[in-house]
Amino acid sequence: MNTDLDTLLTALYVELDDGIIPSCRTSSGPGHPLEVTDAELVCLAVAQVLLRFNDERHWIRSAPVVVGHLFPRLLSQSEYNRRLRGAGDLLEASLRWLAVRTPSSFDGVRLWDGTPVPCGSSRQTAQRSDLFGWAGYGMDKSHHRFYWGVELMLACAPDGLITGFVMVNPKLVKERDAMRMMFALEKNRPRPGTTGVCDKGFAGAGFEADMADLGITVIRPARKDEPDPGIFPYWLRQRIESVNWTLKGQLGLEVHGGRVLSGLWARVLQRLLALNTAIWHNWACGADRKRSLIHYDHTAPLAST
Repeated sequence: MNTDLDTLLTALYVELDDGIIPSCRTSSGPGHPLEVTDAELVCLAVAQVLLRFNDERHWIRSAPVVVGHLFPRLLSQSEYNRRLRGAGDLLEASLRWLAVRTPSSFDGVRLWDGTPVPCGSSRQTAQRSDLFGWAGYGMDKSHHRFYWGVELMLACAPDGLITGFVMVNPKLVKERDAMRMMFALEKNRPRPGTTGVCDKGFAGAGFEADMADLGITVIRPARKDEPDPGIFPYWLRQRIESVNWTLKGQLGLEVHGGRVLSGLWARVLQRLLALNTAIWHNWACGADRKRSLIHYDHTAPLAST
């Protein structure tokens, strides 16, 4: 199997058509069959973010040149937007399907962290947006600034494979409570015996006891008022920061363009699915760097278009 975009999209389409969509029992309802199937829609969504087209209008204009040989039938921008907003369940099912079929999902270590997902930058947006109530003000500790949006909590394998996630209002839900919410859902919960590596923001005897009840051992840096045994794997802790950078810097998580809850949720899932697809495909190809997207990021040929 080759590590190129065409092969990745073909492999993903086969998984969708043969396994994921039948297991979801999705149906287009009465009427004529869709000209662009749900499997094609998901593949187009993955290709969009892998190729760094954050603007959907730009993507729809460029798609015939970039992936037209794979998708002879394409959607208008408005129809693509509508179909994508309605595909949240399928996008989530797809990224979870690929996760459990990737070898790193059996790793006994999980990395936890939260990353801000801004949804607006003005007071008027915060007051009038359809995301009001779902989004709130939070603190972006990495950049020492406040933002208005949601916080995406992630649990991933050491190679970056996303195995658990939840989206919360940062003003109403703190990180430890968000992790409890995440692991309350069985689909997000790692196996008993798993070790969770996180930062000192998750410190707390009650939180660690709750995780222990689930069979999860918490490892974090020592706080200033605690003795430091010097055994915390800071090199491993940097992996989750690198995953966050991949989602934001390469897959455009911060410029998602979602304006309503269904659109925001679909666009977040779109980025997570693209990352899981690349890692799943890199494992299948035997690539050395499982989270590398370089083989699928081919924007240079479009410079003259």
